[in-house]
Amino acid sequence: MSKGPSLDELLRRTELFGALGDDDRAACADAFRTVHFEAGHVLFLTGDRGERAYLLEDGLVRLTLATAGGRELNVRVAGPGDMVGEIAVLDSGPRSADATALTDVTAHAITATSLAALFKDRPGLAQSVIALLCKRLRATTAQMEGIALHRIEIRLARFLLEQLGTRPASSASGRVPLELGYSQAEIARLIGASRPKLNVALGVLEKTGALKRTADRLFCDREALARLVDEHGE
Repeated sequence: MSKGPSLDELLRRTELFGALGDDDRAACADAFRTVHFEAGHVLFLTGDRGERAYLLEDGLVRLTLATAGGRELNVRVAGPGDMVGEIAVLDSGPRSADATALTDVTAHAITATSLAALFKDRPGLAQSVIALLCKRLRATTAQMEGIALHRIEIRLARFLLEQLGTRPASSASGRVPLELGYSQAEIARLIGASRPKLNVALGVLEKTGALKRTADRLFCDREALARLVDEHGE
């Protein structure tokens, strides 16, 4: 079995700790403790006190909001390298979403008390917090704009490009194999659509050659998806 990324490697990828010097980042790493959650475990609920933030090493965590009408709205699905719950820990406020493990999860947890002590001793963290909050605000604005302005297939293409990241293409077809790890209903909620409309959008992208579907995964043409977004999504 291949060894996963070290805690230092994970911290380097985050907005909050990535820009720190080696000494500061090592001090932050010492404050984390490894935790494990089984699929279905609730990490926290909306309104809970923000006592811990989690840096995901392996697995997927879904963040959701409950609407006034009782519907569940997916905010995002966090994966390896993502942080979950850090906003409530930073401002000592209540949780703004529910967080549930979609799969078995290995994560590194840091307490609000430990983070506060690091802020006192490591002033460089302050600039990182500003960068993190600005990025989150832009991401939220882009998500809301996408749901309001763009057609479903374009929202789906943008979502798939985000999931692809830098994964290498298959040497045979040039397409990138993608196992999302969550259901079509969950994808539909993430892009602000119903499941039937998501199926239609998948069919549209398949007809354009941007993806090919099999029983258990998607094979995505990154360049074709990017062209669709560039031509119709901006």
